[in-house]
Amino acid sequence: MVAHLIYRLVLALGLALSAMAAQSQEGAQLGRFLPDLDPATLVDGADGFGALREDVPVAPVLRNGETVAWAFLTSDFAGTTGYSGKPIHVVAAIDDDAVVTGAALVEHSEPIVLIGIPESKMRRVIEGYAGLDLKAEAAEAGTAHDLDIISGATVTVMVIDDSLVRGGLKVARALGLGGLSPVVRAGPARELKSGEGTVEDWQVLAGDGSVRGLTLDVGQVNRAFAESGDDRAVARPEKGPDEATFIDMRAALVSVPTIGRSLLGENEYANLQGWLNEGDHALLVAGRGRYSFKGSGYVRGGIFDRIQLIQGDRSVRFFDRDHRRLGEIAADGAPSFTELDIFRIPADSGFDPAEPWRLQLLVQRAVGAVEKTFVTFDLGYRLPERYLAPLAPAPRINAPDEEAAAKAALWQRIWRDKTPEIAVLAVMLTVLTGAFFFQMQITAHPRAYLWFRMSFLTVTLVFLGWYANAQLSVVNLMALAGSLREGFTWDAFLMDPLVFIQWFAVAAALIFWGRGAYCGWLCPFGALQELTNRVARLLKVPQWTLPWGLHERLWPVKYMIFLGLFGVSLASMPMAEKLAEVEPFKTAIILKFVRDWPFVVFAVVLLVIGLFIERFYCRYLCPLGAALAIPARMRMFDWLKRYRECGSPCQTCAHECPVQAIHPTGEINPNECVNCLHCQVLYQSDVKCPVIIRQLKRRAKDRAAQEADGGALERLVSPKTAGKETH
Repeated sequence: MVAHLIYRLVLALGLALSAMAAQSQEGAQLGRFLPDLDPATLVDGADGFGALREDVPVAPVLRNGETVAWAFLTSDFAGTTGYSGKPIHVVAAIDDDAVVTGAALVEHSEPIVLIGIPESKMRRVIEGYAGLDLKAEAAEAGTAHDLDIISGATVTVMVIDDSLVRGGLKVARALGLGGLSPVVRAGPARELKSGEGTVEDWQVLAGDGSVRGLTLDVGQVNRAFAESGDDRAVARPEKGPDEATFIDMRAALVSVPTIGRSLLGENEYANLQGWLNEGDHALLVAGRGRYSFKGSGYVRGGIFDRIQLIQGDRSVRFFDRDHRRLGEIAADGAPSFTELDIFRIPADSGFDPAEPWRLQLLVQRAVGAVEKTFVTFDLGYRLPERYLAPLAPAPRINAPDEEAAAKAALWQRIWRDKTPEIAVLAVMLTVLTGAFFFQMQITAHPRAYLWFRMSFLTVTLVFLGWYANAQLSVVNLMALAGSLREGFTWDAFLMDPLVFIQWFAVAAALIFWGRGAYCGWLCPFGALQELTNRVARLLKVPQWTLPWGLHERLWPVKYMIFLGLFGVSLASMPMAEKLAEVEPFKTAIILKFVRDWPFVVFAVVLLVIGLFIERFYCRYLCPLGAALAIPARMRMFDWLKRYRECGSPCQTCAHECPVQAIHPTGEINPNECVNCLHCQVLYQSDVKCPVIIRQLKRRAKDRAAQEADGGALERLVSPKTAGKETH
């Protein structure tokens, strides 16, 4: 629920901000790159480029004087930006069959590629788009191919993929390649009629097309597999007579009042309305016969992999969270079905009920122990005219609005794909917030608190760091500053959900707790330092405490590093990104030490020093920690409790602070504190805190005195004593 709420809030925010930030496309830039590009990298045997067309910014790729393909620059057609806030320029070529013949990276400003990941890896991924069939991408809404993700560069790869596929489809449609044509709405925009509708019987609904069907017999399915050319599938035909029913499938859009009330009944239709969110639609699918349109895959993976809804370039997959079973069809005269299921079509899918769509059924056949082959069949659907109300012609969507919608669709897709990771991060943030609010309770038992902290840091390192690559960096802040100077857009920041959510959490935490909420708990490299130091302590590695004077003079180093990087970024962002290698995060966390040896040696040296001086890098070198410490002075609360005796005369907390953030005079420096709460453990310790020990001794002394006074009084009034006195 928390992850869903976060997604909904960011969805609304991102849509609004993406629309606000949309800008008109720059002029065509293809001509700037063609002189330095070898045409043979785009088409085998090509020897030149022709003149750019005036109507569409493309250039013919020539071989022996003949046009064999059309070259285009992705950023001329799709303005999706990467981490740098700038487009990634890729030149690609498409032949007359709308197949990509080649692609080449010509210019980029991506920090993750400039530093950390060899550019050769990115070039190989881009070159792998040769052979991509854009006709299939048009049918599958750009999802017909598998992404070749590079660890640590997921967002960059997805930006390239989005730009190349969207740009390629625009070029193919503009030139009519592969039979693709521009998507033009024929006639006025349509919307559903308002009102409650009427109740009709099955015969009326089936007769006017409110309910549509697909019926296949065994013979049709066997012939389809034979035509697919897979001899293995033909060798395993469906058993039984050819006329036997393989599947009889019906579909209806039950979010339309008349159809929904007729097929579901009044009560079930009312329940449906409560289940649907604003803008959602619902599809009823009924089936009977040998084959199930649901299968059993959704039980394991949560997705119904045998059916999908396709409308134009968009496709909608159904998940178990958007699924409900139906007991029976309420319409009079309806036949019986073995499967009755309702699927929710989310509002953000872009589905238009007034436009035609098709429900694609995938039929699979086992051809080995684990291998399967497939054929597909389509159930076409168009809502009958009586449910639609004509409107005035819709205004043409201008290029900025279209581009903003495409960018929003990309980051929304990323957020949906990352739902499990977002849920885990939401739980982590909730647990951490609770720990800070109830810090005295969780630090009351030192051993239990130690296990809690070590467990949390382990999750931070393994999940946030090595698995999700969600390590924040000073590069993020420099990219933000650059974006503010050059025209701010949210698109690049929304591409990485975990990083985006963490930055919002950090901004809130700075007001309450300062930099320590992130540096002490959510930074994967900080967690790696502390965990390795904990192991070193268990192995009896000696711990070094720097003299206070030297320690205090080393504090400012990280601030100077940050200010230096920020100043360089104002003049040259690429140079600043290279200098930001002072952060070992990419080496140790994102690339997991799989990198050129100088970077690995640098990161390992810092970790080795950290075995003797806990969190050495955090204390003296981290520019991100310095950047967070500067606004942390705005924090509104002092949560860490202290005694008057702290610092004078007691120095226990100052001596035991893991990062020496406590002055000898007793004050805690909030700019250096990582909120590990160790001082709060000591604050309540009856073994180490002199104040608590003195209080306990005083109470014990008072208790002993009370017991002594009570014993004397008891002797005075005891019957035995009283008897002797009377005698």
